[in-house]
Amino acid sequence: MDIPVVSEARMTKATTIKAVTNSTGYSRFLEDVAAANQRVLILDYDGTIAPFSTHRMRAVPYSGVPELLRRIISQCRTRVIIASGRAAHEVTSLLGMIPPPEIWGTYGAERVYANGRYEQIEVSHEALEVLLESETGLECEGLGHLIEVKLAAVAVHWRGLKPAEALQARAKAHKVLDSLAGKSGLVLSEFDEGIEIRLRAANKGTAVRSLLSELPANVPVAYLGDDVTDEDAFRVLSDRGLTIMVNAKPRFTAAQMSLKPPEELVTFLNAWLKACGASAK
Repeated sequence: MDIPVVSEARMTKATTIKAVTNSTGYSRFLEDVAAANQRVLILDYDGTIAPFSTHRMRAVPYSGVPELLRRIISQCRTRVIIASGRAAHEVTSLLGMIPPPEIWGTYGAERVYANGRYEQIEVSHEALEVLLESETGLECEGLGHLIEVKLAAVAVHWRGLKPAEALQARAKAHKVLDSLAGKSGLVLSEFDEGIEIRLRAANKGTAVRSLLSELPANVPVAYLGDDVTDEDAFRVLSDRGLTIMVNAKPRFTAAQMSLKPPEELVTFLNAWLKACGASAK
């Protein structure tokens, strides 16, 4: 079985990454996938299965990935979950899979199951007031065109701006949000080319922990992500499943291995299909 190039797990320094062509843990995980009656595959959206785009609503998946995910669902008894910081309805629209897989939006604060059932966490009146105050303050700083308002978060994106403009947007966002973070269960979090204030409970690690509590211990679980917001999930799954950083540029991570998109991502998805005995395309 072809093994994609991976990086050593548990890096102590970002500069100590060493490429290897064989991973005992990876091979053992695929053996577990092959032997299992059910499986779970969780993937972040932006930066993982879809390249970043200056225009957020044009960030479509890498070619071939939706079809591979469709086959994994239909032929591999695999529960595929797309876990994103975006609102769930945005992910469904951009992904373009019919029917769509299970979607976790706003870091798991809202979930749309494969059967269409929708759930969301409760956001207190006090938290909503702080989020509204955040939105108003950011608009007053002239950042209204960079704002994304979600169920339990308000984000500012500066992807695509010139460096000086991005620095200015970041400074203005901090000016507004620093004093509001910590109120009513809200936290401040930076992500790739942006920052947001969000409910602490809107957290991918919390969502994965909840999922694991519902699963038998022998169900193989893999999580693929690219951003700092995925690190919480990597840590939760560290002793329970396979965690993969999907990023063209190596960086410090809690993930056990790394893949470069899109080629190595596609190789991994094909390896999953092969392991579970799916028919050749």
